[in-house]
Amino acid sequence: MTRFLAIAIVVALLVPFGVNAQSEELLPAYLLQVPVSVGSIFVAEAESSTLYRYVRTGSAIEFRDEHYMSVGQNGVGKSTVGDRRTPLGIYFINEQLDTSGLHEKYGPMAFPLDYPNVWDHLSERSGDGIWIHGVAPNAGIRPPRDTDGCIALPNDELLRLEEFFVPLITPIIIAREIRWASHAEVTVARDELRAALEAWAQSYRSGDLHQLLMMYADDFRYRGLNREDWSAYRLHTIGSRSIKDFMLDEILLLADPEENDLYLSRFRQIIVDEAQTIVTTKRLYWRRSANGIFRIVAEDNG
Repeated sequence: MTRFLAIAIVVALLVPFGVNAQSEELLPAYLLQVPVSVGSIFVAEAESSTLYRYVRTGSAIEFRDEHYMSVGQNGVGKSTVGDRRTPLGIYFINEQLDTSGLHEKYGPMAFPLDYPNVWDHLSERSGDGIWIHGVAPNAGIRPPRDTDGCIALPNDELLRLEEFFVPLITPIIIAREIRWASHAEVTVARDELRAALEAWAQSYRSGDLHQLLMMYADDFRYRGLNREDWSAYRLHTIGSRSIKDFMLDEILLLADPEENDLYLSRFRQIIVDEAQTIVTTKRLYWRRSANGIFRIVAEDNG
């Protein structure tokens, strides 16, 4: 029995999960806020070759099950094409692939991840084709390090999890070794990031462009634009619109498993102006400074 499962059983016998805000139950420190729309969230720990699944139950985030997995032949920390390493960071399922016409090593199906994402590009990491997939029929259990960089699950486990891998919704957090945190620690980090996100939204909502642009780091980049060029672009696009309403919902807040003080907020952004309503899924990558100030270092849609 794993350490986490043993803790979960003990807590379940004592009190329903999440009822006692002072519970010493531990969670991966990355799971700050999960919206109802995200049915499952996965944390892959390379050190233990384990894929953990968590779900939101009421207002709490609860451990559900765990599964053996294989990662890249050369471990984790992907940075270049062909290095046979599994990337570290926060990713999302892009789609579900029918593997019937592919090599049998991929098993019954595959779920490509969005590596490299915008943060990977800014960090000059390259490569692609990182999937969650199965194994060849009758191949048994693959060694812990046995892929070209993908995450491979036993076929029966993959089939069991198929319904929980939802394209464009399901997050996959890949860590070397999970950093565990108490509910109190997670709550503090969540509230700090939520406050930064709300300040960003309020600046946008009120049309305070100076305050809005102050929330972007000096080294911010966006699709080839540096902060200065991007600021000029935003001043033109935002300044020319009459915004009647600006709302955020379906807010997902995560801490990066590899880079200290890096966070991701992903949400649905709804802008109502005089002509139309525009709905966009948006990502903001935040870096927290030593004095606790959050600044946006990257952003993207999707």
